[in-house]
Amino acid sequence: MTAVYPKPLRRLVVLLSRLPGIGEKTATRLAMFLLSVPPEFVRELGAAIAGIPESVTKCSKCFNIADEDPCGFCADPARRDDLICVVEGPADIVPIEKSGEFKGRYHVLGGAISPIDGVMPDDLRVRELLERTARGGVSEVILATNLTAEGESTASYLAEVLKGPNLRVSRIAYGLPMGADLEYADEITVGRAMKGRREL
Repeated sequence: MTAVYPKPLRRLVVLLSRLPGIGEKTATRLAMFLLSVPPEFVRELGAAIAGIPESVTKCSKCFNIADEDPCGFCADPARRDDLICVVEGPADIVPIEKSGEFKGRYHVLGGAISPIDGVMPDDLRVRELLERTARGGVSEVILATNLTAEGESTASYLAEVLKGPNLRVSRIAYGLPMGADLEYADEITVGRAMKGRREL
């Protein structure tokens, strides 16, 4: 039986369908779109994707993705050193920044505690967070993990291990609905959540 699509197109569909949230139909639609646009765009897109491993790194201070080390947030002298906002992943920083309510530093955990998935505190950047607060100069840690069961468990664990006489540990308020990911929240909702944070 003759293949419906040529081999290079089939390979592209297979690779695109490995991306999160992309099934075979969407991958096929994307592949067909790439056939319909000018070749210069396809080459530029390919070059941008190919350059990611070399051009994108992790900040050695906060573990956010960046094109230089330290990242822009850690290098900015205008930001407050005494405030650290803890998030699960780099994408969670975007809505917080858009809200305009936070002017401190960040700490990217790299996930959330989830025993069922085999993710324990040692698998996250908890030790690095404790080292940052132990150095002194931090007055508050804001826990902005996602409002999911895993995010709540992570926040509770961090509140326990971080508590000290000179350190306030707070949790973002429930301006965000339960089960919501920060990555998909609008800036107004995130701003309200930041303003209404509570001590744990």
